[in-house]
Amino acid sequence: ALVVDVRNSGEYRAGHVPGARSAPLPNLPLILSELPKDRPVHVICQSGGRSAQATSLLRDLGYDAHSVSGGTAAWIDAGRIVATGDEPGTLTAPATSEETR
Repeated sequence: ALVVDVRNSGEYRAGHVPGARSAPLPNLPLILSELPKDRPVHVICQSGGRSAQATSLLRDLGYDAHSVSGGTAAWIDAGRIVATGDEPGTLTAPATSEETR
């Protein structure tokens, strides 16, 4: 599944879902042409507010977009592995949600 992380770049670097693509909310319109309309796009932020905004925008434009409930904080609090750095897949041990804020 395609996961788009709409947090700012500092939050993304501190810890993100492995494979998630960084697209800070203010920059989301700049990458629309790169997002598929023929498969789901899962949108994530820290706790759900920004991803809900992005999901609404994407749905209005015809994307099959879904906001990830609880965001990255819930992902981390569940003990799931996170990636750090600017690339989508640099895996690290589980972080705490405080480290990604």
